[in-house]
Amino acid sequence: MASAELLLHPVRLRLVQAFLGGRTLTTAELRAELPDVPTATLYRHVGVLAGAGVLTVVGERKVRGAAERSYRLDHAAASVEDAAAMTADEHRRAFTGFAAALMADFDRYLTRASQDGPPDLAADRVGYRQVPVWVTDEEFDVMVTELRAVLQARMENPPGGTRRRRLVTTVHLPAG
Repeated sequence: MASAELLLHPVRLRLVQAFLGGRTLTTAELRAELPDVPTATLYRHVGVLAGAGVLTVVGERKVRGAAERSYRLDHAAASVEDAAAMTADEHRRAFTGFAAALMADFDRYLTRASQDGPPDLAADRVGYRQVPVWVTDEEFDVMVTELRAVLQARMENPPGGTRRRRLVTTVHLPAG
């Protein structure tokens, strides 16, 4: 199975996202994070990702006579095929999967946040916007490098305390 096809399945994409940030999770923890995914489906897709080397077993313990495995994302295996080798249709499918996963993440946030009334995006530090910037290719490259450094510094934060796991999504497109 091609890596783009492997990673852009909606359930597998959500599983990979759950592991982002260097997380180690068991299937029980994944079930708690993805309660809308049927258990058999979750196990099947964890098996597919593990079989492809995207998830690595990093621990195993006995729970009620069964082996409970802990998994971690193998970032090298999880990288999508070289973008330059993808056709326009493959990019369309990949971006559609990416956008659908983003929309599903936002919908899950809205569902959770609106259980006690209207969602408070400001209080939850949720935002979305699109802004144009006028930059040369060189200025753009510097900007992306700076953004990457800012994000990388935060990606190295360990979980705990009052830290909340957040998803930051970027898309760069020429306007026009």
